[in-house]
Amino acid sequence: MSETILVTGSTGFIGARLLHYLAGEGERVRVFLRPESNGGDLLKGVEVVRGSFSDTEALGRAVLGVDRIVHLAGVTKALDEVGYDAGNVLPVQNLLAAAREHNPGLKRFLFVSSLTAGGPAQEGVHGVREVDIPAPVSAYGRSKLRAERLCMERSGGIPVTIVRPPAVYGPGDRDVLQVFQMFSKGVLISAGSAARQRFSMIYVDDLVRGLIMAARSERAVGRIYYITSNRSWSWDELIAAVQPMLGFTKIHKLSLSKPLVFFAGTLFGAAASLCGSASLINRDKANELVQDYWVCSSEQAEIDLGFRAGTTLEEGVAKTIAWYRREGWL
Repeated sequence: MSETILVTGSTGFIGARLLHYLAGEGERVRVFLRPESNGGDLLKGVEVVRGSFSDTEALGRAVLGVDRIVHLAGVTKALDEVGYDAGNVLPVQNLLAAAREHNPGLKRFLFVSSLTAGGPAQEGVHGVREVDIPAPVSAYGRSKLRAERLCMERSGGIPVTIVRPPAVYGPGDRDVLQVFQMFSKGVLISAGSAARQRFSMIYVDDLVRGLIMAARSERAVGRIYYITSNRSWSWDELIAAVQPMLGFTKIHKLSLSKPLVFFAGTLFGAAASLCGSASLINRDKANELVQDYWVCSSEQAEIDLGFRAGTTLEEGVAKTIAWYRREGWL
């Protein structure tokens, strides 16, 4: 029997793929859109509720009668901790309050957090696990962790599950696109040591499948999961996977020293603050970039949910690059 799923952040990269997945499963989908959001690319048949996360009346209409909520919306850049809380913590607080008042029988509230809430690993093989004490190194990660704790402490009986994805790539993603564009020019510029750094990644369709598995599993109530591929990669391994599609013959590597990255972050962050806008790179974000091991373990998700990523890195980058080329992005 089909359910009604409320999705926030539906116009983003992951959200758009999630809508396609739910439609393919025959679920009824409702989305919560900002008043200014276009929403022109939404699938036919998707119900739209418009409002801000401070609009209690709109939130009440959004949560009323749905079976599950997948909360993807958030901000990845802001001027300061206050800005991150406004974009990442307040929406969770208000959504949960609306659910408690208007839909106390909600089957699940799934909060999509981030690996940055757990923080980087001490080594690059096994990575961080759900039982490890969180150690975020940025304002973004700290805001995600505060939102997680709010979910657990103030759910008011609403069943909550939290997922922390690592780097997500696939058709429609613009962050990994910048890396591929760099590779296509025969260059790798890394913040910190390219020789040491390892990272977890997951193809977007695998993540979407894992999110819904977590949202439906009774074992997942009150739990946190890293939904990721079952191994990590080095820069050299990513370059090898991409090379057949991009066709470059050699990569020239330049690793920026940590002091230089922090100096650039401080400079750009100060300039952005003077203009009253958030910067893609500031000293806080630099602290994320220079970490050696953004690696997490998929073991608990496999044990509890039966989740295992099905897309190899080679398959994923091939699909992604082919899409970029069709769309004229690469």
